[in-house]
Amino acid sequence: MDLSLVWAIIILFGIMMYIIMDGFDLGIGILYPFFQEKDDRDLMMNTVAPIWDGNETWLVLGGAGLLAAFPLAYSVILSALSLPLLFMLMALIFRGVAFEFRFRATDTERHFWDKAFLGGSIAATFFQGMTLGAYLQGIKMANQAYAGGPLDWISPFSLFTGLGLLVTYALLGSTWLIFKTTGELQATCYKLSQRISIALFAIIIIISIWTPLMDSRIAERWFTLPNLLWLSPVPLLVAVVFYKLQAALKAKAETSPFIYTLCLVLLGYAGLGISIWPNIIPPEMTIQAAAAPPQSQAFALVGAVIIIPIILIYTAWGYYVFRGKVKPGEAYH
Repeated sequence: MDLSLVWAIIILFGIMMYIIMDGFDLGIGILYPFFQEKDDRDLMMNTVAPIWDGNETWLVLGGAGLLAAFPLAYSVILSALSLPLLFMLMALIFRGVAFEFRFRATDTERHFWDKAFLGGSIAATFFQGMTLGAYLQGIKMANQAYAGGPLDWISPFSLFTGLGLLVTYALLGSTWLIFKTTGELQATCYKLSQRISIALFAIIIIISIWTPLMDSRIAERWFTLPNLLWLSPVPLLVAVVFYKLQAALKAKAETSPFIYTLCLVLLGYAGLGISIWPNIIPPEMTIQAAAAPPQSQAFALVGAVIIIPIILIYTAWGYYVFRGKVKPGEAYH
């Protein structure tokens, strides 16, 4: 068994689950400026109130897995991206506090916690996106240590990926609200989703062009034969899913827009993974080169095999218990 490959799959799975589950959660906060009424905001928060605090579990799993299985990658990535990751965590903490305090605030105080929830959601998402962009453009290394500066993570590409993730999470949030709500709020989300989805499609195209131009190895992977033939289904599926999403929104479908948005996110995630695989530290360090000793990976894998099914079961149970539409007046806080 290739333990490095197994752990890479576990970490990628954990990050993917975080993006999917916390994405629409953060997206609801990003959409706050489009909904000024207290009742609308209460309803939006109630769609995620029973489940939001379990979504970050997957982020912890991904980080802990990286430390256990690829300690070299953990040390280099944390050294290179410590500032954006710190800003992201601070925003998540501030947002979590705002989430709890908003429900208990008086009418005169609630506006402060609304702003905190909005600001925390935007900041956490933006710095996640900047972290992704800085990671994709490559990390300077020398003697198996980070060799860049403290602000190397700031670049036009990372700023753009930060904005791109804001749009991505906003679309996840708006289609989630279509799925979970009714009435005027749902009608507004249909309109927002159509506009946001077009913006996301444009961002996917730009990043798909920008990344090969940024790194010739990525261009070679995507645009040389026979890779071009093998990988062509990914961009074709993106176009098909986007078309289906637009059709579902026009038809006022309630469930399929969220599913199609998830498919777009997964396809984008797959495309970025294909671009850098098998490197765990772009542009050159592979998962094998950064791996911990096999004994350490095997020992940690025992715990992962036990804990991941437990996380999946309680997550699925939470979504099952609180399935269906959230109606005005219902309170889960």
